[in-house]
Amino acid sequence: MGTAVKICGITRVDDALAGARLGARALGFIFYAKSPRHVARPRAAEIIGALPPFISAVGLFVNPEAREVERVLAQVPLDLLQFHGDETPEFCARFQVPYIKAARVRTGLDLLQYSRDYSAARGLLLDAFADGAHGGTGTVFDWSLIPGELPLPVILSGGLTPENVVEAIRRVRPWAVDVSSGVEASPGIKDPLKIAAFMKEVHGADV
Repeated sequence: MGTAVKICGITRVDDALAGARLGARALGFIFYAKSPRHVARPRAAEIIGALPPFISAVGLFVNPEAREVERVLAQVPLDLLQFHGDETPEFCARFQVPYIKAARVRTGLDLLQYSRDYSAARGLLLDAFADGAHGGTGTVFDWSLIPGELPLPVILSGGLTPENVVEAIRRVRPWAVDVSSGVEASPGIKDPLKIAAFMKEVHGADV
């Protein structure tokens, strides 16, 4: 099976359908008000309702209150939660919805221990560390900081583009790659030509 692709920061039906048509396996919806790719609950529900089958809808949160997650889940049919802040393993698991946990990779972070701490997660999303930012920075991190064997499936994020995703896949061998700014015309507005180019490179990397 080839490397899966998640396109994050979806805010429009057309972008979601373009991603699905071009081969993305998952689409990410950001429920973090400080993000330029933030999407309101009714809009997210509308977009997900327009999706074809077999496309996973992922809801991204950053240090939310429990009631915030519950309000989203009451209105938006999410398949997977993504926690991108300092949430505890207990908090991530309390909603009875499968989740992935993001780690902002930097020197000194023990990813093996991090994986053990979040052993109930479906996967570990590895992103670049930047002060004051929780993803979406378009920054590549040092892939050599990733241990050769992690007990959780790896979703590689952080500054991926059509130009570097082949090298990223061949060096890291992740289960999936996560892209946002690398396929955008502007924050939250995807470019179908960039999505197509990204998907072509991903498929080529798997050959």
